[in-house]
Amino acid sequence: MDVIALGELLIDFTPAGVSQQGQQLFERNPGGAPANVLAALAKLGRTTAFVGTVGNDAFGSYLKETLHAANINVDQLIVTDEAPTTLAFVHLDDGGDRSFTFYRKPGADQMLRTEHIDYPLLATAKVFHFGSLSMTQEPSRTATLQAAAYAREHGVLVSYDPNLRLSLWRDAEHAKEAILDGMQYGDIVKISEEELLFLTETEDVKLGSRLLLNQFNNIKLLLITFGAAGSYCVTGASSDDRELSATHTGFKVNAIDTTGAGDAFFGGVLYWLLTEENVVELQWTEDKLHKMLAFANAMGALTATGKGAIPSLPTLEQAKAFIEL
Repeated sequence: MDVIALGELLIDFTPAGVSQQGQQLFERNPGGAPANVLAALAKLGRTTAFVGTVGNDAFGSYLKETLHAANINVDQLIVTDEAPTTLAFVHLDDGGDRSFTFYRKPGADQMLRTEHIDYPLLATAKVFHFGSLSMTQEPSRTATLQAAAYAREHGVLVSYDPNLRLSLWRDAEHAKEAILDGMQYGDIVKISEEELLFLTETEDVKLGSRLLLNQFNNIKLLLITFGAAGSYCVTGASSDDRELSATHTGFKVNAIDTTGAGDAFFGGVLYWLLTEENVVELQWTEDKLHKMLAFANAMGALTATGKGAIPSLPTLEQAKAFIEL
């Protein structure tokens, strides 16, 4: 198995025009950052599996069918009667940027328990991926952290996306504490510039990166995304105390919906890393880093040109062709 991801799987209701009565219409799309990352990887030809919970309802059935159709293994997708499938209403501004309203008090995605997880299967993956939203509440918080710890202890590369959604946390302090708890397990960590400011209290990308790398020496690669303005990455210190970094200014596209663009970016990064001979003992060069960012930015940009995350993900051929334009 190339990548196993654990976390939230939910319904995104995205804007779909206005009714004759002038009311906003919404269309149903599959969502949840960890699932989006897997869908991106599966579309690029990688083997993937999802660990999480959905409600025993029509939305849960739809999500399970969607992942299966996307060639994602759903053997560890638990259907629960404890809570309904989580819903998120996505609101878009004129530039396609999003805000969210969640129906999750609680949601089925928070019902994942440690006993639901096939730990030996985690050890077979090349990469274990998780985010912070499954840590907003028990029992999924403990299940998430134990799975990440197990994967790391068994030599699996761990990727982590904090994916800050403050409205889902008790307060900002609770969010920051939990997000930093997850950071200690990540080999590959992706944050947005908003998350960099939230975690480090600085907008200076290089200073903020250094603060995080000093605090968490387990991080091998830190990625920072700037939306349409591209991305930056820096490696953790190597044996000779050298750091390598790269910047890519991104691609200009007609953005319709940025939902899932960051997940497509992260999927592109993980795909690129999986092409390396040894994904755990990565050998960096500035050229490799720049090419990785270009590919990942292309994945994100193309996803933003369609509605919804999973339906808009590009193929490998589309991403490569886009870079060569």
